Amino acid sequence: MAVNLYNQKDSNIMKTWLLMSSFFVAVIVIAWVFNLVYDQPIILIIAVVFSVFMNIFSYWYSDKIALKISGARLASEKEYPELHNIVENLAITAGLPKPRVYIIPDASPNAFATGRDPEHAAVAFTEGLIRMLDKSELEGVAAHELAHVGNRDILLSTIVVVLVGFLALLSDFFLRLTIFGGGGRDRNGNGVMLVIGLVLAILAPIAAMLIQLAVSRRREFLADASAALLTRYPEGLASALRKISSSSQPMQRANNATAHMYISNPFGKNKFKGLHKLFMTHPPVEERINALLGQSVG
Repeated sequence: MAVNLYNQKDSNIMKTWLLMSSFFVAVIVIAWVFNLVYDQPIILIIAVVFSVFMNIFSYWYSDKIALKISGARLASEKEYPELHNIVENLAITAGLPKPRVYIIPDASPNAFATGRDPEHAAVAFTEGLIRMLDKSELEGVAAHELAHVGNRDILLSTIVVVLVGFLALLSDFFLRLTIFGGGGRDRNGNGVMLVIGLVLAILAPIAAMLIQLAVSRRREFLADASAALLTRYPEGLASALRKISSSSQPMQRANNATAHMYISNPFGKNKFKGLHKLFMTHPPVEERINALLGQSVG
């Protein structure tokens, strides 16, 4: 089991550093272009400082942002004793510290893990999930999230939340600056700014999608397999996935920036429609269930 829980650790740490470095370079390049157009070196200086700040901030605080966005609150052991027991027992079995346990006041069934490392991890479950699942199914979901903790998926996932959001804000800022701010060298410069701003506004969702897809679908299959080995009962997670996927209710705070963190896409029955389809980072539920029930857990 140790191989399944930890064989992606080094790969995901490398992906995290690559993502943060790519973000830094992208912001510098964009700022350099606008520096040429506006002839304002201060733009480049601000971009460098801000990029460094955002990388540091996303490393230390992206988990808190993700929990805040979801509306999660700490789950007291007195109010949720069974949930705490399940998480603690699975953590001991997996050789991991017990993560903080959160509850999301939402009727839609879902869950996610977050944190920069196992020592600072948190797992969050919606109220709808706890009401819908029996103990073995809840154990399967909790084991899946703990597998993400062990694989170090959570650092990559939580940093994506901040960087994806910043890319969207960056394009919107420059577009608004172009339309309302003026300030270029001349009208031609402003025209260039408008074109660049429009291009950034169009490319931002695509860039966000590509970053989210860096958190590959393979991690979901790996976490499912690790959960089955951890609980020794793949049917529990398979049954939970069936129930979760059958829900037609989207989460109240469903967000494209955090969708990849959940065990299932949080947009309910709309998850295969419209722009949400661009942000699908989960394999089809049927494939996950077939993989779970078709594997041998010894």
